[in-house]
Amino acid sequence: MRKKVVFIADSLDNAYKFQQVLSGFDVDIAAGSTVQIKKLLAPGTNHDLIIFESRGTAGDNLADILQIAEDQACPLLVIANESDVGSLKLPTLVPCDFVVHGAGQDECSARVRRLLRDDGPSGHAEVITVETMTINLATYQVTVAGEPVDFTYLEYALLSFLVRHSGHTFSRDALLQHVWGFDYYGGSRTVDVHVRRIRAKLGPELAQRLETVRGVGYLWSS
Repeated sequence: MRKKVVFIADSLDNAYKFQQVLSGFDVDIAAGSTVQIKKLLAPGTNHDLIIFESRGTAGDNLADILQIAEDQACPLLVIANESDVGSLKLPTLVPCDFVVHGAGQDECSARVRRLLRDDGPSGHAEVITVETMTINLATYQVTVAGEPVDFTYLEYALLSFLVRHSGHTFSRDALLQHVWGFDYYGGSRTVDVHVRRIRAKLGPELAQRLETVRGVGYLWSS
């Protein structure tokens, strides 16, 4: 069965790019601008992926898009300005990802392919447990001592990457490449900032596992 993708954007450059990207998938596409959100995402409609360009004034609709994605249990791909990535918070109950404005077609295609994956009815959430912390890789949720922890998407992505590669040390540049997923020009200091925030949210005991390797980078100790 062909999957259904809703594409919402106000800029012609992203509309053209994703037209090319989505042409490589066996999908039905409903596309429009932000003024057509209510029509494209009307209650009772079912979709397999929402792609939303959250740039400029369109960003005012992001909260509504996030709620719709969660309500409809629909994966979401957000197109964002690079300057907004640090504060971007994506739903934790459904698979979500983002690309920065200007990302190449190959990267956009890879993100779409991941979100359109078909796990089938027997798919099971992959859960990682470390002491009192649980990371659900399917729902993007983290709990500590049974309580949910409010991570931004990048904080979650960095933590889950390090935990999944426990015992391996990664340089800041390597983490930018693996976690941020694009060439980040803001400097590697952003990794340090995210590590500090993660440690603060995890609490002192779990924070000890996120170790600084002097002169190299970071690792999650097993």
